[in-house]
Amino acid sequence: MKLSQSLIAEELDLFEKKFRDAVKSQVPMLDRITSFIVKRKGKQLRPMFVLLSARLCGGITESTYRAASLVELLHTATLVHDDVVDESMERRGFFSTYALWKAKVSVLIGDYLLAKGLLLSLDNNDFRILQHLSEAVRRMSEGELLQIEKSRSLNLDESVYFEIISNKTASLLASSCAAGAFSAAGNEAHAEVLRNFGEKVGIAFQIKDDLFDYGSEDVGKPTGNDIKEKKLTLPLIYTLNQADKATRRRIVNIIKNDNKKPEKVREVINFVTESGGIRYATAKMNQYRDEAMALLHQFPETDTRNALEELVRFTTDRKY
Repeated sequence: MKLSQSLIAEELDLFEKKFRDAVKSQVPMLDRITSFIVKRKGKQLRPMFVLLSARLCGGITESTYRAASLVELLHTATLVHDDVVDESMERRGFFSTYALWKAKVSVLIGDYLLAKGLLLSLDNNDFRILQHLSEAVRRMSEGELLQIEKSRSLNLDESVYFEIISNKTASLLASSCAAGAFSAAGNEAHAEVLRNFGEKVGIAFQIKDDLFDYGSEDVGKPTGNDIKEKKLTLPLIYTLNQADKATRRRIVNIIKNDNKKPEKVREVINFVTESGGIRYATAKMNQYRDEAMALLHQFPETDTRNALEELVRFTTDRKY
């Protein structure tokens, strides 16, 4: 991501300052917790997509910085709430908010971040940008609930998988790109192209994340974690749909009843790998990457477009 980071280095620094200001409160406890969260934020991919999308479509404005802050506030709020739902004690290698302050405080912190994001847009009349991001929050909630529903029945349908990840993961990146594009010059056509671009990048990103579950690289979660949680992932779905009935029943039984036993999880991982599930999912990931690139190439070649291409390739080539 060297080109991306160097191209908008000053803008990222300014965004960081504006984001820190956006989460401030009059309550000391809130400030301590939000400071803890801000210091442990991730790679900031979504704000980078917001800033670069704006740069591609006319230039970064004050509205762009607010859009990037809104994206980061919403994303952080969902992560805090996710840790409560999953009872997760870690986030990015550190104690999670849930681990340190438990469920009640974590839920309220997530609500606070969400409210701060909404007010940031409303107070500045960024109604269209707020509409883009509110749509993402709706879709993320629907995707999460659909995943919970289907994991109970283990409905292994590829179309269901793509509906889940489109809503749960890709929607926020899609809205980030659309909001960034719109913040530059209010061009709805450009915003729609970048929304579709972000959606495809988000789907490729999630498939890559799912593939990590079958590898040996250190990606911050145990190998086979998705299997233990009965999550629908593309390598598994493809493999089961290609298997004979007896094998399918055996694997489904492991996922439903023996998904906490390491040797059984390893059996599923080996089966998926040997049956072509990894190759199939990788090909699908690359297909979405290439479709995203085609949309991006509707814009003239510039250093900004090249930086966005670099970010797209990072999503599929990353090692973590």
